[in-house]
Amino acid sequence: MEGHIVITGATGIIGTELALRLIASGRDVVVFARNTGAAAAKIPGAAGYVSWDSDMVSGEWTASLEGAFAVVHLAGKPLLEGGRWTEGHKAACYDSRIKGTRALVSAMAGLVKKPEVLISSSAIGYYGAFENCGDTGELAESASAGSDFLANICHDWEVEALPAEKLGVRVVLLRTGIVLSTRSGMLQKMMTPFNYFVGGPVGTGKQCISWIHLDDEVAIILQALDNPSYRGPVNAVAPNPVSMSGFASELGAVMGRPSLFPVPKLVVQLIMGEGAEYAVKGQKVVPGFLQEQGFRFAWPKLHDALADLIGNGK
Repeated sequence: MEGHIVITGATGIIGTELALRLIASGRDVVVFARNTGAAAAKIPGAAGYVSWDSDMVSGEWTASLEGAFAVVHLAGKPLLEGGRWTEGHKAACYDSRIKGTRALVSAMAGLVKKPEVLISSSAIGYYGAFENCGDTGELAESASAGSDFLANICHDWEVEALPAEKLGVRVVLLRTGIVLSTRSGMLQKMMTPFNYFVGGPVGTGKQCISWIHLDDEVAIILQALDNPSYRGPVNAVAPNPVSMSGFASELGAVMGRPSLFPVPKLVVQLIMGEGAEYAVKGQKVVPGFLQEQGFRFAWPKLHDALADLIGNGK
């Protein structure tokens, strides 16, 4: 097989939507997953389902990279899910990203026909986490890396992907913001208390939320696959970041519920421990590269994005 697209992390909310759209458009998709049976049930119609996880330094999976047009690398242990942070959780989050990316790039070095492009997931945590929207100016791709734990993960993650450039592979570093979907992530979690009329912002409400509609996230990846201008870091965020208070107010308005009951940082700390420091902070990130490219967001405004997602159960 040649010209196919390999996707790791394909059973996540972004990977599943991306894979299904590619398959529907006639592209050959090979899914890398820990559980190939579950992947096949979730993503029918793929050209192949290959056993892979971030600890597999080598193996039969490497043959599936031969002749691939692209690798979209989205795999990584969820950072802010799973309860309290422990040193073990932090190490697992770090290793799943660093080791998995290193293994993929190392395997590419041994291929006869290498992929044309590697889209490697990263996150806006690259820039560090801040208490208030006014703590920084707008952070475009040229902004420096932060120095906290999440920033270090993102920095090292990108460092592992970049050597693919020396192999002649175009590398896109996808710095994704908070992806909005009713099926997973922050929006899903915030909707539950709003359903019971006890919703509100998390923490002080002053932190910035740099968000993106799931449809726009997938559209950016599709552009990055086929547009050779996409190279290096790309901030995958909508052009209008908001404060957490503003986000909660818009969510309440769309759901027809009040936004009166903030979740104090102390409560988040009891649930998450150290992870609370990141759950109550944010970044004011803008899509500088995408705007330069003239990318057209289907959902640039938060109210419209939330109304579409909630109204259609996306």
